[in-house]
Amino acid sequence: MRIAIGSDHRGCKLKELVIRIITGEGYSYHDFGCYTEDAVDYPDIAVLVAEAIVRGEYDRGILVCGTGIGMCIAANKVKGIRAAQCHDAFTAKRARLHNDAQICCVAAEQGKARVPAILEVFLTTEFEGGRHVARLDKIKEIEDKQYKCD
Repeated sequence: MRIAIGSDHRGCKLKELVIRIITGEGYSYHDFGCYTEDAVDYPDIAVLVAEAIVRGEYDRGILVCGTGIGMCIAANKVKGIRAAQCHDAFTAKRARLHNDAQICCVAAEQGKARVPAILEVFLTTEFEGGRHVARLDKIKEIEDKQYKCD
């Protein structure tokens, strides 16, 4: 499995743990930044990871920012991406089983204690399919609509 990872400046240190975990499990990865704690805009990193996944260059993604929320919102703006903010192993599992999420977004400010379990579940759980396929098809229909506000 090929994994795309990225963080903003607030998630840079936790990303180091993410890299240790995924390399320890034998996964290959590419780090899309950032590489220092100098301020960056999280949407810039989120879009790089999301677009690489949509292009098929990577199978899954992991994004880290202060809360995980901003990265999640930004990544989900890329057509074809399903990013999920994962607080614990339960939400990570459901993100994969029911939503076929490709990107796991985690909060640096929650600390590192939950991260190993979140990643282990997110990276090893397969999409359940079945009744969930029709729901994902409805999400794709929403993505394809052109919304105009007058």
